[in-house]
Amino acid sequence: MPHAALLGDSIFDNGAYTKGGPSVIEQLREKLPPGWRATLAAQDGATTANVAAQLAKLSGDVDRLALSVGGNDALGHAEILDRPVSNSAQALQLIGNAVSGFEAAYRAALRACLEVDPRMAVCTIYWGNFDPEFARVTRIAIAPFNDAIIRAAVEFGLTVVELRLVCDAPADYANPIEPSSQGGAKISAALLRAMTDDVGRSARIIG
Repeated sequence: MPHAALLGDSIFDNGAYTKGGPSVIEQLREKLPPGWRATLAAQDGATTANVAAQLAKLSGDVDRLALSVGGNDALGHAEILDRPVSNSAQALQLIGNAVSGFEAAYRAALRACLEVDPRMAVCTIYWGNFDPEFARVTRIAIAPFNDAIIRAAVEFGLTVVELRLVCDAPADYANPIEPSSQGGAKISAALLRAMTDDVGRSARIIG
C-alpha cells in the first residue's frame, strides 16, 4: 500500500504551534484511505539545503512525496527589505539575485525527490499573517520565489498545492509564519487531493 512522506519545513512540521490541536501529519493520517501510511520527515526551520538529508532518512517503501520548502530560504534574505538602494532597479536586482540562488537549490532538492516519486506534490510559500503594511511588501518579495517553484513544478508535470489560496484566513496561522491547527486541516485536505487523485503526469494547481 502507498506510503507517503512529507518533506520540508514547519508548514508540515507544525506540531509545536497548534496549542494541543492536531498537526498537519496527524490530520493527514486521519484523512488518508485505508491502508495508506504517512511519515513526517519535514523539520521546523529547514531550508532547501536540508531536503537531501530528510530524503536519506526515509524508509525504502516510501513512494509518495509532498515537499513544502522555501519559506525559510526567503526569510534568510529578509535583510534585503531594509537595504538602502538608489533606485528601484537596484532593489529588483537584489531580489533577483536571491531568487536565482534559491531556484538552483530548489531544483537540486526537487530532482532528488523525483527519483523517489515522479508524481510528487510541491507547495508554494504562503503569505503569512502579517500586519497590512508589511504584508503588502512581503507578498511582492515572495512572488518571485513562488514563480521559481511553480515553473519547476510545471516543467516536471507536478501537482502544486497553492498555499496562498489554501491558508486564506487569519485563523489559519498560529503566528505570522506558522500554520495553526485550522490551517493544518486545510493543508492536509489539499495534500490528500494532491497525493491520492490519479491524474497521471499532468501539471495542476490545487488551492
